[in-house]
Amino acid sequence: MDKDQQHLDGRDAWKGRAVPGEAPIFRTWMRFFTPGAVHRRLGLVCWGVGLQYGAVPAVGPRLLEHHVAVVISSGRGWYRTPDGRRTAVTAPALVWLTPGVPHHYGPDPDSGWDEAFVTFTGPDTATYTELGYIEPERPVVPLADASGPRDVIARIARAARQGNPLLEVETGAAVHELLVALRRARADLAPDGDPVLHALARDACTGMTVADHAVRHGMTPAELRAAVRRVAGCSPKDYLIGIRLGRAQELLATTELSVAAVARRVGYDDPAYFSRLFTRRVGAAPVRFRAQQSRAVPDDWNEGLQEDGEPGPPVAEPVDGP
Repeated sequence: MDKDQQHLDGRDAWKGRAVPGEAPIFRTWMRFFTPGAVHRRLGLVCWGVGLQYGAVPAVGPRLLEHHVAVVISSGRGWYRTPDGRRTAVTAPALVWLTPGVPHHYGPDPDSGWDEAFVTFTGPDTATYTELGYIEPERPVVPLADASGPRDVIARIARAARQGNPLLEVETGAAVHELLVALRRARADLAPDGDPVLHALARDACTGMTVADHAVRHGMTPAELRAAVRRVAGCSPKDYLIGIRLGRAQELLATTELSVAAVARRVGYDDPAYFSRLFTRRVGAAPVRFRAQQSRAVPDDWNEGLQEDGEPGPPVAEPVDGP
């Protein structure tokens, strides 16, 4: 067993704490990478990974050029903002370090903590920030469970072995997985999905407008928009259209229904409008999409795949507002 694997496997066996009069006890393992120019054109690229546990020294104040996700799986500590405000960090938690933003953080000396971090950058960070997966304005994020993100970080650490020819691509792909795992682990989100999103998905092909959905959930349209954007990263209207057009693509690819019939099935009573919307969002007209993707199957087999709450009579496009 190599030293890296010994560190990964032996972390849980460490039970020490700082002893009065003795030097603080902590363990550190880190690997840093230097991606080439081609790899830096990937959407996300990993620059380093590390595991630390025990009475880890405080970090900062400092500035970084890359994003860093610091996952705290046990222990407690603090994070100090650029204006001097101190925020408690209690595991499980995520600490976001944002490029160009001063940060200062560390564990409480009497408890220490168990942390794992990944350093990354790339053009896709802007999109992930817009979608709410990266939260520069929220540097400390409580987690419901750190095991999912830690599993991804452990895979990155294992990929960091010397001589791995897939290092840059493997670790870059894992950063995408890490952002999803961190989003799923947030304590303010339901692990099995948001009930509001479930309701929107269930009724996406009915005649309910965004305002109707808001009333059903005891919200104003503005509150519903904020709730959906927080969880899904888009407006309720876009969320509903995405589900409708996804279902339309399935019907076009697996049935011989006419385009007009498909439009009605997914909630559009105007086939011409449906075709324009489909073409704009999918990138191909419904007829062309069918020609490219058709996998027509027997009618009785397809009927067995119908989801609960099959859409009823034709309805209009969801309206984003009252």
